[in-house]
Amino acid sequence: MNNQQITSPADKEMNFFDLCVAIGRAIGRLCVACWRLLSRMIRLTYRYWWLVLTLVVLAVAAAIYHTRTDNILYRVNAVAFINGASVPQFEQAFAPIMSGRLLPENTRMGWYLSHKQAQRFSIYRIVDAKGDGTPDYIDFKRKSNPKDTVLVQMQDRVCIQFCTPSYAIPLVPKIEAAILEVLNGNPSLQQSYEVYRQNLAEEVAFNHRQSMKLDSLTSAYYYNAGSVMPMTTNGNAVNYYGDRKIRLFLNDIYNQQQRARLYDYKMQLATAPVVLENHFAVSPKPVHSRMECVIIFFLLGWIVGCLLAEGVDRRKEIISWLKQ
Repeated sequence: MNNQQITSPADKEMNFFDLCVAIGRAIGRLCVACWRLLSRMIRLTYRYWWLVLTLVVLAVAAAIYHTRTDNILYRVNAVAFINGASVPQFEQAFAPIMSGRLLPENTRMGWYLSHKQAQRFSIYRIVDAKGDGTPDYIDFKRKSNPKDTVLVQMQDRVCIQFCTPSYAIPLVPKIEAAILEVLNGNPSLQQSYEVYRQNLAEEVAFNHRQSMKLDSLTSAYYYNAGSVMPMTTNGNAVNYYGDRKIRLFLNDIYNQQQRARLYDYKMQLATAPVVLENHFAVSPKPVHSRMECVIIFFLLGWIVGCLLAEGVDRRKEIISWLKQ
């Protein structure tokens, strides 16, 4: 008789089919448990409807009071352009505003923070997905990686977000001015800005000199060759004036113009260490709407009411357990 090796179920390897069966059984048991819990809560609601209804009414009333007009918060966003400083430097300068406690109350920003007219400050990175130096989207979910070479986090722009109650929406322009006053008064940002401004002016002048050199070189080739050469484009005959060598500079001229335009735009924005590309815009959708809060509080009131109903239903068992 051949010796047969007996393996325990724990040592048996599980294939993909067995794994799917185990996952399906676990999901089935979870669904059955959820159904039993829901049916139990429905029965408790039917038996002790007076208790559950009282708690649900109180929860809905609390939700309505919580979402009164003066207490509804709205998100406010703006894109900040950082001139010279790095993003970590900006975050360090922005830390007193985010904490809400480090600024004295006698300052404008401190007064807004102490009276809860500006709260829940956040900073989000802006991603350049096309690699052309222009912002594509704001990473509100914070999923971008600083080491990513495709979805690159921009180093000169960030998104500033805070929440404000509905009654303080008219004060958003004043809050914006107070934020810029704190940031542009930071010594570290000012020092980086002075160096950046000087280097940027030299870069702008250099780009304009290069553009003039390319223009003069192209003009020399163009006007020194008086021949007119026919050229066909998409089946249509056109006249191409100038020497054929001018084509060598067209791409360089275009790239230089794009570069000069970019640095001219940066120079226009370099009026302070931190400037806003757009003013703070208030989102029309509140952070938590009244209907959303009513639904959440209703479910919480129902769950708490069912728990109390369960305690009332098993009060004899609980009393006997306490007397042991």
